[in-house]
Amino acid sequence: MEDCISMSIKELNYLEIISSVDKKSLTQTQAAESLSLTNRQIRRLLKRYRIQGPIGLISKKRGATGNHRLKTSLKELVLSLINTHYHPTNPTFAFEKLTEVHKLKISLSSVRKIMIDNDLWSETKAKKIRIHQLRQRRPREGELQQIDGSPHAWFEDRGPKCSLLYCIDDATGKIKAALFAPSEGLWPYYRLMEQYLKIHGRPIALYSDKHTTFRVNHKEALTGNGLTQFGKAMKELDITMIFAHSPQAKGRIERANRTLQNRLVQEFRLHNISDIDAANAFLPNFIEDFNRRFAVTANNPDNAHRPLLDSHDLTKLFTEKYERTLSKNLIFQYNNTIYQIKTSKQKYTLNKAKIIVQQGPQGEVSVFYKNQPLEFTAVFQQERQGAVVDSKNLNECVNHLQESIKIEENNQPYRPSRKHPWKKGFKRSLSKACT
Repeated sequence: MEDCISMSIKELNYLEIISSVDKKSLTQTQAAESLSLTNRQIRRLLKRYRIQGPIGLISKKRGATGNHRLKTSLKELVLSLINTHYHPTNPTFAFEKLTEVHKLKISLSSVRKIMIDNDLWSETKAKKIRIHQLRQRRPREGELQQIDGSPHAWFEDRGPKCSLLYCIDDATGKIKAALFAPSEGLWPYYRLMEQYLKIHGRPIALYSDKHTTFRVNHKEALTGNGLTQFGKAMKELDITMIFAHSPQAKGRIERANRTLQNRLVQEFRLHNISDIDAANAFLPNFIEDFNRRFAVTANNPDNAHRPLLDSHDLTKLFTEKYERTLSKNLIFQYNNTIYQIKTSKQKYTLNKAKIIVQQGPQGEVSVFYKNQPLEFTAVFQQERQGAVVDSKNLNECVNHLQESIKIEENNQPYRPSRKHPWKKGFKRSLSKACT
C-alpha cells in the first residue's frame, strides 16, 4: 500500500500552483502574485518541490513544539500550587494568587487550560441571556447605596453559617461598609449603618429588598405609622428608603454577592478563618483589595455624602422605639411585662400621657416623656407566647433556644444517684460502720 500524506488546503493550493510553474504553464511572477509571496519564496518552494516532491511543500512546523508553549516544569509547579493552596477555586482567583503571591509569569487562559485538563475546573455552557432594562449608574458617589445581606456557608465546614451584610455604592461599585452577623436582623443592620455613617457620612438614599427589617409588608396593619424601626432611624437621618421590586432590579449587589461568596470563602480558607470575629477583623483589608480590583470611577467627581449633624446621636437613634399610653395608675405594658412609672409629681400630670419606650441592643429598657427620662419599675411579667420569626432569622432563634437550654441544664442543682451513700439510709451505714 502506498504511503499517504496529509496536506492542508493552503498546501494543496501551493502544490497546484508550484507544479504549474514547474511545467512552465505559469511564470514565477504570476505564481507570486497568486500566492501573495515574493519571487524568492517561489523559487525556494520550487526547488524543494523538484527535490522532495509534494512532501517538500508541507510546513516544517507541523508536529513540532511551539515556541510559546509552556514548559512542563512550569505546568507541574502551577498544578502543585493549585492543589496545595487553591483547590477548590476558579481559574481567575488562582491566576491572581499565582501572579501576585508566587510571582509566576503565566496567563489566565493557561491557568484555565491546566485546570480543565486536570479536572480541576469544568467548562460551563453559557446561559441563555435574558434581556433586562438597562439602568445607568448614578453619577455621584453617595447618591445611592445598595444594601443587602448574603447568608452563606462562609467558613465551609469549619464554622457555622452566617450572613454578610454590606453596602455597595451604585456610582462606583465600592463596598462602603460590611460586617458578618449570625443572621439578618435589625441590630446587625444598625451596626452596619453606624459603621458606614461614621466613616462616610449620610448618603441620599438606600436601595434594598423588601425584607421586614426595611419595610412593613403587612398591608392591613392597624397600628404604627407604616415605618419599621430601621425606617424610622433613616427618616431621622434624612436618608430615603427605596425598595426593589425584584432581585434583578438591584443586580449590582446581587452580582457582588456571587463574587464575594467565591472570593471570601477562598480567602478564609487560606487564612484559616472560621468564626465571625476573625472574619470581621479580616474584612477591612479585603474590602480595600476588592475596591482596587473592581471599583470604577464615578461620572461626576463630586461626593454626595452629607456629614452627620450634632443632633444625630447614633446611640439614641439606633434603638427600638415604641409609643405607649399611661393608665390612670401610670402603668404601661411592653414586651409582656407590666411597668409602673415612679414619680413624685401628682398622678394627673402624667395621666393618659404618651411616652416613648426604648430598648437597647442588650435588652435594656428606658422610658422618655417629652425627651425627658422617667423612672419606672417592673410590676408583673407575663408568660411569653410563641414568637413570630421570619425564615432568615429562624436558625438564629433556634440556636439561641438551644444555648439557653444548655445553660439551664448546667445550672441545675446536683442530684446524687440512687447508689450514693446518702441514699442508703442512716441505719444501714451505721451497721456497716460497726462491723
